[in-house]
Amino acid sequence: MTITSVVLRRRVDDLESATAFYERLTGEAASRFRFAGLELAAVGSLLPFSGPAEVAGRSARAAAALSVVDLDAAVAEYATLGAGVIAAPESTPNGRRAVVRHPDGGVFEYVGK
Repeated sequence: MTITSVVLRRRVDDLESATAFYERLTGEAASRFRFAGLELAAVGSLLPFSGPAEVAGRSARAAAALSVVDLDAAVAEYATLGAGVIAAPESTPNGRRAVVRHPDGGVFEYVGK
């Protein structure tokens, strides 16, 4: 399954300052939302987030969010290639997501339909 875009995830202590910085850097307005106890601000291809240490620490393990057209098919294919599914596909406020550990140990969030 082809990856159609990549969004860099970044845990920050001060989401307001980080959001303002990334809006200035990209020239784009942030799209703010909450998910799983976190505050997030999507700014172009950047996704700064903050929240309680325990929750944010779990979310920080994913280095990036990778978009695919068909999430279920992608997760199934990656599993046949030796990837481990940490979190099965589920619905979120901004689409469906899954968390996958690649055979090299990298952890990525996948998003798609």
